[in-house]
Amino acid sequence: MKREILINAAPREMRVAIIEDDQLVELLVERPEARRMVGDIYMGRVEAVQPGLQAAFVDIGTEKSAFLHASDLVYEKDEDDEDDEEESDPGEAAENGEAPPARAGRPGRAEAPQIQDVLKRGDTILVQVSKEPISTKGPRVTAQVSMAGRFLVYMPFASRVGVSRKIGERAERQRLKAQVAAVLPPDSGGVIVRTVGEDVTQDTFTRELQSLMNNWKRINRKRQFMRAPALVHRETNLARGIIRDLFSDKVDSLVVDNRQLFNEISEYLKGVAPELLDRLHLYEEAQPLFDKHDLETEIRDIFKRRCDLPSGGYLIIEQTEALVSIDVNSGRYTGKKDPEKTILKTNVEAAREVARQLRLRDVGGIIVCDFIDMETRANRDRVLQELRTHLGRDRARTKAFQVSELGLIEMTRQRVRQSHLQSQTEPCPTCAGTGRIFTPETIVRRMERSVRRIAVEGRRDALLVKLHPDVAMYVLEQEADVLRKLEKQAGFPLELRDDPLLRPDEFKLVVKGAQRDVTAQYALA
Repeated sequence: MKREILINAAPREMRVAIIEDDQLVELLVERPEARRMVGDIYMGRVEAVQPGLQAAFVDIGTEKSAFLHASDLVYEKDEDDEDDEEESDPGEAAENGEAPPARAGRPGRAEAPQIQDVLKRGDTILVQVSKEPISTKGPRVTAQVSMAGRFLVYMPFASRVGVSRKIGERAERQRLKAQVAAVLPPDSGGVIVRTVGEDVTQDTFTRELQSLMNNWKRINRKRQFMRAPALVHRETNLARGIIRDLFSDKVDSLVVDNRQLFNEISEYLKGVAPELLDRLHLYEEAQPLFDKHDLETEIRDIFKRRCDLPSGGYLIIEQTEALVSIDVNSGRYTGKKDPEKTILKTNVEAAREVARQLRLRDVGGIIVCDFIDMETRANRDRVLQELRTHLGRDRARTKAFQVSELGLIEMTRQRVRQSHLQSQTEPCPTCAGTGRIFTPETIVRRMERSVRRIAVEGRRDALLVKLHPDVAMYVLEQEADVLRKLEKQAGFPLELRDDPLLRPDEFKLVVKGAQRDVTAQYALA
């Protein structure tokens, strides 16, 4: 598979595009006012302990308090509890973006402590951000701090060596465990070998482990002189994180359009992976980098509900507070003779595109996919297998369940930050995020009810009825006599005015002589 990484670095924004087989599959954006927090380490102060939730709320200096679950405290675990850890970002969040269940009742695994036995209000605790604030929720944090390097993840509070699940061969896993265990000092913490560490020498492991341990010592010294809440350690920026975590011999090229950043990456690679220097390229053409690769239109499309499929079908993607729903439609694709084959082709295409869109839009949590109904079990299994195959390329943890009795595929995707839709857009002030506004006819009926309420109170002042120009035009064209009839019922004069400053679904009632707005008093519904 051909794989490229493009980095567009502007003064107020950095964008990273990951391209697989000439198709955009991931977009990462970082801006100074909305810098990523995952991996940052804080000295926090416990504000409240909630035994019913088995959680604590910790002040780390952000707008909303951070959420710390009991399972994220530092406690003794059985060896089996941590075997074969998966490679992850530091402090990786739970699979569905919510609090993981307590470990009680799981055979062979240690039980998390009762949080009220460990923490109390006013305590200070070192925590690491594992999930950024999303919607109304504050950040999620863990006390199980980890330090990510290029080849290893150092965990000062763990006690064993693990290997990324993406390294599948048992013999190779055992070899890597033994190799790292040999360079890990006794009682100094635990280590996970990352996927890119498969072919690394023992000397390289030794150098990186020593560097990570030195970083941890610096953090420990620094925290002694800080008062909570305070930032103790900031995770590396987006570009360096991408180079550390993704740039390997499996990437064909890395293209950067900023010379200063190009030089920084070159210096970093000289120390950790000099063999990759020939894959690093500086883009200096006048045409913008993303325009050169026709990415801007595709980036704009990730904010749309509709996503077209090659055959003529399409997806409708709706993000809500509770879940993400994806509906598959055949559209203009009708096939030739066999409807089951037509449906299968559309669903297989949709399964591939669903996996890509989840990565591209960076949506997570609970996801429900409504594929077109299929008659045979074999076809349903094929669509599920296609979805799982393409989800396997996702860096975030995903899990897709069997097709339900209603023909739905339910799945979860790890969520550590807001989706692009949440982070780069805001709710419409007119529709409050629903995407719907009242029709002109509905606005006129609401206005009528308000005028009648005024008449009931015995008022007889002439009123100006102000409407948005589109609604006023509707009245003139469709209900020209509505004000005349309403005047007769109410017993006082009404005059229609259009007001372009009003929202499309808003109206105002103003006492003509005094210019007093009485809308709020009478516009109840």
